Amino acid sequence: MGLVKQAQKGNSNAFVELIEQNKMAMYKVAKSYLYNEEDAADAMQDTVLAVYEHIGQLKEPKYFKTWMIRILINKCKNILRKQSNYCPLEKGPEQVYEDHSQSDMEFFDMLRVLPEEDRMIFVLYYGAQFTVQQIAQTLDIKENTIMSRLSRGRKKIYNQMQAIHMP
Repeated sequence: MGLVKQAQKGNSNAFVELIEQNKMAMYKVAKSYLYNEEDAADAMQDTVLAVYEHIGQLKEPKYFKTWMIRILINKCKNILRKQSNYCPLEKGPEQVYEDHSQSDMEFFDMLRVLPEEDRMIFVLYYGAQFTVQQIAQTLDIKENTIMSRLSRGRKKIYNQMQAIHMP
């Protein structure tokens, strides 16, 4: 929280440190929305610029990460709106995952069984290490809804894995 206040006062080193601390979470969220390196990098770059320009407007420093991720999600959605033929589930795995590690591929493969609105909850919870409260704030959804979607999603993923591994 101290870094946020320092960044709000114009300390560029504090701002850079904040971005470094949150870079991986940003990347996972952007990649889960956009599925390719270039678009994810563009969304992240646009987000960093917007955060830099508007950090003084953040009222509660403890909400920095959720505020930043919400901006990132909006930037990702803007990019998707500009892409007329966007449909991530119709892409072949080799296209969607060309820049992901094997564990990322497996993670995103598992998420394909979930409805789109639940996928982001799983990415934020397991990929970006957000708490249920942070996810609720970021996506503007009630905490109980987040918990029930996580529970329901885990069951779907478990059932899908059981079906795949049955002899």
